[in-house]
Amino acid sequence: MRVAKAENYAQRIEQTSLAPMKKPSTAYYAFVLFLLAIIGWGLYAYITQLKFGLLMTGMRDYVSWGFYIFSFIFWVGASLCGALVSAILRLTHAHWRTPLTRIAELVTVASLINAGLMISVDVGRPDRLLFLFAYGRFQSPLVWDVIGLLTYLLGSFVYLYLPLIPDFALMRDRLKGPATALKLKIYTLLAVGWRGTPEQRQRLDKAISVLTVMIIPIGISMHTVTAFTLSMTLRPGWDTAILAPNFVIGALFSGATLLLVVMGVYRKFCHLEEYITPKHFRYVSYLGIVLLFSYLYFVVVEYLTIMFKLRLEEKELFTLLLIGPAAPWFWTFVATAFVLPAILMLYQRGPTIPRLMLAGVLVNIGMFIKRFVIVVPSLEVPLMPTGFHFFTYSPSWVEISIVTMGFAIFALILTLAAKVLPIMPFVEMIEENELAEHHQTKGDVGKER
Repeated sequence: MRVAKAENYAQRIEQTSLAPMKKPSTAYYAFVLFLLAIIGWGLYAYITQLKFGLLMTGMRDYVSWGFYIFSFIFWVGASLCGALVSAILRLTHAHWRTPLTRIAELVTVASLINAGLMISVDVGRPDRLLFLFAYGRFQSPLVWDVIGLLTYLLGSFVYLYLPLIPDFALMRDRLKGPATALKLKIYTLLAVGWRGTPEQRQRLDKAISVLTVMIIPIGISMHTVTAFTLSMTLRPGWDTAILAPNFVIGALFSGATLLLVVMGVYRKFCHLEEYITPKHFRYVSYLGIVLLFSYLYFVVVEYLTIMFKLRLEEKELFTLLLIGPAAPWFWTFVATAFVLPAILMLYQRGPTIPRLMLAGVLVNIGMFIKRFVIVVPSLEVPLMPTGFHFFTYSPSWVEISIVTMGFAIFALILTLAAKVLPIMPFVEMIEENELAEHHQTKGDVGKER
């Protein structure tokens, strides 16, 4: 396959990458206003909760964790998208992933912001977060979770920023006409004097390589510690050592399939059809298939181990999940996370991109439901043998509004990012194309000789 001529390729990719950053359309403003309206309603719900307390939620003494916590677990899981696609594939020198790396890193940052938001809302008064640092016991997995989240968020911000430095420098030089003076000042500041010298390139590559190696264990430890907050208790369904690796594989599965959805949206509305092709969707779906069956293995082993022992409270939990009030949620999770996505990803008929995007949507619906299945039914089973009267939980309008606000914030971050950042690392892509053209030219000369 011939490589695109470097000069033409560089011009095309610059124009494509910088075009979305120019004057927004009316539809763009309408979508942003729609998201802001959802966020505004969510803020009203949060103010109501601040005024009247957590009594405005469906949480009570028995079911003390609800919509906020399993939304937090969902967003933490989605955040592993960046570590999977950007960091792991960068280490393996899989160059096909280059157009997707920034999208994956943006998904990671936006997801972690939402995870932090859900924790802040769940504690009730926001000043209680300060108490966690002032009076928290280091033996508590909850303290580890907050420290891990802050570390992961900081590392992800830096990991997003470092590859952007050459792009900021190019925007500083290219956008002098259409960009505002304030934008140019910001780009100049963020470019930190980048001129593309060999010394600068060497230092940047070294910094990215070090952070690439660091971000993977930080991401895995974040999901492990999140699982510890559940598995280090005696609750039925949580009291298992397999929960931590289960969370890590589930996070990779959720992150990879969420990427299919986000890259499809960016491809459509930022006109990236030349650079994000059906091949990229197929390759990410191959990762998704491997992770689907890996996660299925962990889920089966987890439930099979607990069902084999079947202590009294675990028997009640599985009755609740399989044929009880929580059964519709459990079987919906099985259908949307495993059965339907497996059919869509393995049965390769019809348009590739819509089919794989639909699989990504279904998986993340299923994984969101799975977080509910993990958290709430275990809390509904009483710890004392009081005839096993189940304590039911249903979220209030306040919880639903705030969690919906989180999804709107996620969409707003990705929407605004398209107007201030290049969605693809186009300088890196240009350099990779030049290198590939150079190797191809040498190969052609070698053949002639």
